Amino acid sequence: MGKVHEATVSAPVNIAVIKYWGKRDSALILPTNSSLSVTLSQDHLSTRTTIRASPDFPADRLWLNGVEEDISASKRLVNSITTARKLREALEEKQRKDGIPAESVVPLSKWSIHVCSENNFPTAAGLASSASGYAALVSALGALYDLPQSTSELSRVARVGSGSACRSMFGGFVAWQAGVADDGNDSLAVQVANRQHWPELQALILVASDRKKAISSTAGMQTTVETSSLFAERVRTVVPQRMEAMKTAIANRDFENFAEITMRDSNQFHAVCLDTYPPISYMNDTSRAIVGLIHAFNAARGRIAAAYTYDAGPNAVIYALKDDMRDLVELFTFCFPREESMLADAFYPDPFGVFALPEEAGQRLTDPAVARLADTAGKYPAGSVRRIIHTEVGDGPRILPASQSLLSDVGMPKRARE
Repeated sequence: MGKVHEATVSAPVNIAVIKYWGKRDSALILPTNSSLSVTLSQDHLSTRTTIRASPDFPADRLWLNGVEEDISASKRLVNSITTARKLREALEEKQRKDGIPAESVVPLSKWSIHVCSENNFPTAAGLASSASGYAALVSALGALYDLPQSTSELSRVARVGSGSACRSMFGGFVAWQAGVADDGNDSLAVQVANRQHWPELQALILVASDRKKAISSTAGMQTTVETSSLFAERVRTVVPQRMEAMKTAIANRDFENFAEITMRDSNQFHAVCLDTYPPISYMNDTSRAIVGLIHAFNAARGRIAAAYTYDAGPNAVIYALKDDMRDLVELFTFCFPREESMLADAFYPDPFGVFALPEEAGQRLTDPAVARLADTAGKYPAGSVRRIIHTEVGDGPRILPASQSLLSDVGMPKRARE
């Protein structure tokens, strides 16, 4: 058996604090406005992708979470793979021009590939699965093809698959610059600060639904651009000002400003969705209850101690500093009890080992002010929150060892559904 040409990569989810919504070019996925996100830890939310190239493969094939998908059915997927292949083809041509013998240049750009990808969280439920998926795909293609492009340059390749995927090409705090060029050459991601810049910042994800959303982000964006009168004002003045204010808040590790901008931008994004005609509503009753609890929690603290944000889905991402996170976990596990039928791992109490065990969740409230707040709010129906994940700011895509490959010796998925 000859050399195996394969790469395995894991890539993170990112959650925008300044939202991307709307395209000025749908084919190239060029946004109407810049955006800024926080990359979350891959310990809880990630996509792992293995790609192998072989002259023995008759065609490109893709398996997603154990199920084979038709690559040709996704124009975006084809675009990402085709773009990466062109970069590899250019590299091979350069190697030949540099005098490397033709027989020593591996023609990977001409070989078909097998792609196997797995998420460790629900797909299409508003948890940015496409972002981590395309970031993993492009990072794996970059590693497989030994591409010389920088991470920012490769983020353009991820962008043509899923806009927000370009931000998952970096860890820490990431800006997607909208750009102005018609060809999208200046629409790419840049890192604002790395994950070590603000180690006290943590996140709590409350999964209010793990079902596929009724209106996709792609369809929702298009309708908003066409029908919302509020949208133009957001793009023209609000977002540019917030981008600069958010970068300053991150640079200064100023949580109160970070939190207020995050909540205001989330609120406006969903207001624009409601201003769309017909209106789009991604949040549900549980989502709105969480908003109320966060504002009540901040009032009880006498400062802005927590911030919520919602992408195009009902699931909340709560940002807070480490010293406030214990009380938030206790508050939400008290107010949103689990159903007995829910999986034991539905609650990730803490990746750092300082909070209650799952069976103790919701049974104690350390801070008297939080206890009074919880008593006033009461308990919501069991199972309203399907899962609670406590996580932190994370790193960018990781190249994994061959032992973590998702493909067998013959290039087929190790775990495939019947």
